[in-house]
Amino acid sequence: MDPVSAMLQALDLTDTGARTNEDIFTAPSQWMPMGRVFGGQVLAQSIIAASRTMPDDRMIHSLHGYFLRPGDVKLGVTLGVDRIHDGRSFSTRRVQTFQAGVPIMSLIASFQVEQGGVDHQVDMPDDVPEPESLPTVSEHLAGIQHPAAHFWTEARAFDIRYIDAPVYLPVDDSGERTPHQAVWLKAKSTLPDDPVLHRAAMAYASDYTILEPVLRRHGVAWATPGIKMASLDHAMWWHRPARADEWLLYVEDAPSAQGGRGLAHARIYRQDGALAATVAQEGMLRVPEQHTAHE
Repeated sequence: MDPVSAMLQALDLTDTGARTNEDIFTAPSQWMPMGRVFGGQVLAQSIIAASRTMPDDRMIHSLHGYFLRPGDVKLGVTLGVDRIHDGRSFSTRRVQTFQAGVPIMSLIASFQVEQGGVDHQVDMPDDVPEPESLPTVSEHLAGIQHPAAHFWTEARAFDIRYIDAPVYLPVDDSGERTPHQAVWLKAKSTLPDDPVLHRAAMAYASDYTILEPVLRRHGVAWATPGIKMASLDHAMWWHRPARADEWLLYVEDAPSAQGGRGLAHARIYRQDGALAATVAQEGMLRVPEQHTAHE
């Protein structure tokens, strides 16, 4: 199965018909090389589940979630949606995602009827090269025979183009170590014309690279032996419509790292310059002492 089809299969939730004080949905987990469920998958599934309890005129505009336990790719997920509040303009839903009877993620999402109002944005950087001019991840990792490299190049549902060299392998130390990066992303094939699915897919992709500015600042690569990383919490706000199968620019920064945790955020722009969404995430980062000793 191609990676986009695999993502869509994971996002095709089943309504079990069960009702307690929650709406109950089930879904499969995608395979991941380390055996742990991809956080972006659970975020996107939570968005789909919560949206299934909403009328068509209310779209998700924000979410705040905590990753509680690592998920197991061998197990499917069960999602319970609590219809916390429905007002005249806004609705709130809580989504709990379970495996083997215990929660692996807890999330609250807010939905709004489309309305007019004041409008401004921070402009997209004007010195960013076009995505088609940048090398693919496959070109960056050409010739490397390793399961992780195969996953990065073949199994992901999104085409990722780095403005600077990626941090998969040793980080480029030719310049100043900076807590910033920018990447272009889009789904590798056309997605259905469903605005809920596109917002879910944007959340899915937002978990790929969001913490990499923390790694870049400290000269740490994904391939560093003994490195341990995990998402702790995730927040996202949608501002303007966007398609996840068209190029989106993720402008990412890491303002702080301390205590085994790193914080990063990103502004997500459409290719025409419109600010589509904002993301923030804190993650656990544990780096072997022999690396930090030479920082």
